[in-house]
Amino acid sequence: MKKITNQWLVSGAVMVSVLLSFSAVAADRDASLLVGTKSCAMCHKKADTGDQSAKWLSSPHAKAYELLASPEAKAAGAKVGISEPQKSGKCLKCHSTAYNFTEEVKADVTKVLVEDGVSCESCHGPGKNYKSQAIMKDQKQCIEAGMIYPATTSCTLCHNEQSPTWKADKYTTKDGKKVGFDVEQAYEKIKHPNPKAQK
Repeated sequence: MKKITNQWLVSGAVMVSVLLSFSAVAADRDASLLVGTKSCAMCHKKADTGDQSAKWLSSPHAKAYELLASPEAKAAGAKVGISEPQKSGKCLKCHSTAYNFTEEVKADVTKVLVEDGVSCESCHGPGKNYKSQAIMKDQKQCIEAGMIYPATTSCTLCHNEQSPTWKADKYTTKDGKKVGFDVEQAYEKIKHPNPKAQK
């Protein structure tokens, strides 16, 4: 019994830690500074700089809202008492940038469409203060102006045990360990580098 109690305490402590770090990081993202995918695409749709917009459009993130209409999402929602995932803030907090990691729309929906799913600013942070070309040319200035870098630090805001589809053994790390999320493997599926910035 003591072993079970200790495991429960450790599991509970881990969950509290995840929730506290989630709250702290998400709270730093001011929804009034979200600019939307059209604003980002103005500069990030050129082939010579990597066409990040097209890569995002073909990624699972761009389809995150659409995914909530799938039979699998409806089944996962039903297990936690949600009949319409596309209308539930519990789902949309991670499936739409417009919700800004909360259970209700926080963004100006004339700019940040709910239907856009998980867009640039879910990972890179609200762009209003760093979107200008003058700032975007300098990574240090971008970060100082609010850009989140590396963007992979945002992953676990949604890819965590709170997800009703979480599988603790989904990934196998290089050392053979089974984990629910592995940043390196996940990044390979969505990466969108700028070849000019790599030089």
